[in-house]
Amino acid sequence: MHKKLKYILLLLMCISVRSAFAQYNNPAGQRPRPLNMRDTVKKVKEVSDDELLDSLRKKEENKRDSVIFNSKFIRITNADLLNDSTQTFAIDTGITNFENYSVLLDPRNPRIHLGYTGVSQRSLLFEPYKNIGFDAGQHALDIYALAPEDIRYYNARVPLTTLSLFNGFGSTAEQIFKIQHTQNIKENWNVGFNLNFNGSRGFYSTQSILQQNVSDVNAAIYTWYESKGKRYNLLANIIYNNLKAPETGSILNDSVFTSSSNQLYFKNSAAVRLPNSYENWKERSFFIKQFYYIGRIDSLGKQKGKANSTVLPTQRVAHTFFVQSKTYNYRQTNQPDTYHVFPDYYYSVSKSNDSLNVTDIRNEFSYSFYLRSKAAKASKNELKLDLALVHDLYHYAQYVSDTTMNEYGLKYIHQERVQSQTFQDITLKGKLSYRLSDRIGLEGDVKQIAQGRDFGNYYYGAKLTLSGGKKAGRIILEAFSQNSSPPLIYNNWISNHYIFHNDFSNQKTTSASFNYINNPLELDIKAEYFLISNYLYFIAQPGGVDAHPAQLGSSINLLKVSIGKNLTWRKLHFDNYAVYQKTDYQSTLRTPELYTYSNLYYSTLLFNVLQSSVGVNVRYNTQYVAPSYAVGIGQFYNGPDVTFSSYPVAAVYFKATLQRTNLFLMYDYANQKLSSKGYYTVNRYPQQDALIKFGVSWTFYN
Repeated sequence: MHKKLKYILLLLMCISVRSAFAQYNNPAGQRPRPLNMRDTVKKVKEVSDDELLDSLRKKEENKRDSVIFNSKFIRITNADLLNDSTQTFAIDTGITNFENYSVLLDPRNPRIHLGYTGVSQRSLLFEPYKNIGFDAGQHALDIYALAPEDIRYYNARVPLTTLSLFNGFGSTAEQIFKIQHTQNIKENWNVGFNLNFNGSRGFYSTQSILQQNVSDVNAAIYTWYESKGKRYNLLANIIYNNLKAPETGSILNDSVFTSSSNQLYFKNSAAVRLPNSYENWKERSFFIKQFYYIGRIDSLGKQKGKANSTVLPTQRVAHTFFVQSKTYNYRQTNQPDTYHVFPDYYYSVSKSNDSLNVTDIRNEFSYSFYLRSKAAKASKNELKLDLALVHDLYHYAQYVSDTTMNEYGLKYIHQERVQSQTFQDITLKGKLSYRLSDRIGLEGDVKQIAQGRDFGNYYYGAKLTLSGGKKAGRIILEAFSQNSSPPLIYNNWISNHYIFHNDFSNQKTTSASFNYINNPLELDIKAEYFLISNYLYFIAQPGGVDAHPAQLGSSINLLKVSIGKNLTWRKLHFDNYAVYQKTDYQSTLRTPELYTYSNLYYSTLLFNVLQSSVGVNVRYNTQYVAPSYAVGIGQFYNGPDVTFSSYPVAAVYFKATLQRTNLFLMYDYANQKLSSKGYYTVNRYPQQDALIKFGVSWTFYN
């Protein structure tokens, strides 16, 4: 039975891939999710890791043997997990949250956006930006790009290949395709690559116009080398991102969900304010990190039947080299601003070709010292000190398209450089952590820019972890204080439609939080308090479109409380997450007071081969004054005071795993027309319609 199902899945995947590639100019990807340590693949005969590796070794030596391939052959890690020690975990082959395939659908990080995957977005809830130093201020497409910290590194004793496709039945509104392959070329040397595409066309657009289609690609090549003595490690990756998103200025019909007219309305030929307008971000980066362990090396995980998965050094030296080049382009081709999307123009009335090029060359030198008892367990009475010196060399240049006269008196268009600067920042970093036992841990984190353009920027953080055991759960107390320079777009920006010259003060954020986590009870409670001074945001005149940066003179107080609780009764599951936010400047910091996500599903084994779940999830947030969007600079701003009605958005789904294949079938926004015709999260930009979606992820390791 399961073989027939696999052939059916393969046929569906091939058909969908053909449609996904039919309209590509430059295909996009989605940022990989954080590591998940759960492995819910169909169980096989229980054997130890050593037996599995022996079985594989015999096969490699061309001896007759029966090898059971499963995810235990493949270990996974990332750069963060290698900061303190060499830690690896088994890959996740489960279907938890598999239906939430898009970065816009993350239940615990909801987003507002311009309608579908691949277009400009930001967080629905308040999320502090914790970076210090130079910032261009362009983040509307960041979530779709691959970054060095997103790369996962593997120790794959067998080659691993994953193919994933997410598509809409009978629609090109969303089309995402991803390829991943990794394998060891030596026992201690792994290489791999990621290739992600997004060819979504949206729900409301003139689909015959290429500029109105998302067309993105993410590509990465990576490697991890570990010496046989486990003292030397090398991580390296090369990343290329090409993100193209339409900037239509929204559809002309602002009453698409409220009109009582019976006139036919074809959404795939909807007229928009800017048919030939889009933003195109390109990014190229190279990352290499080398670290060497000095002195005694401890390890964990030597229990019978388990491979060593954690190596603990006593001293470590490291060097990181990172070079990145980013280009932010906005293009408006041969079309006048008939519907007054822009407040003004400075160079051309009908054509824009604005670009910002930013290059960052970074060198980081670090030293780590670990002090622990040789006789005691590594998780008890351990002191760790990290010291680092970071040097960033930046260069940015901004260009606009202008028309001038040549020597023969003829007009011609050229790219004029309107500003350029080269500078550096030197950052001192320190981190001190002390673990009295496996139940008490204390951490202190310091980042201070000691010299350069952003001198005085800092981030000071502290964390205390108290654990009462598996049943009692653990408490995490955190606090931080941050002082960061205004992004470039706030203080100094020149483009065809927007010019800003300001001298804003640094924004300061202070926060304290309490977090209680109990894994057996599947309970997570977190309370956060934020005090924000010199808050930076974008605003327009009442009823206007002249979005411009502003700074609030008063301090903002914000309280954020989130609760996650999962309930299980036999095969019935009910997962819940809710966030309550309250601020004294609701008109400035525009977010809903309440957001909830609930997922009710029934899990069972079908046909003795399909581990499956059928359920419904519902998202809801209370009414709030919706932000507007400024085309050409990629900023959400406080525009007209428009408050939209708020209704739940529900999705009905079926998902299953068959050996190494995960799949789902979902009817997204299933309650459309039951409570409302549609909904908005951003002023003038209608969100997705009801759509049947299909997703499959096929994993091969052999």
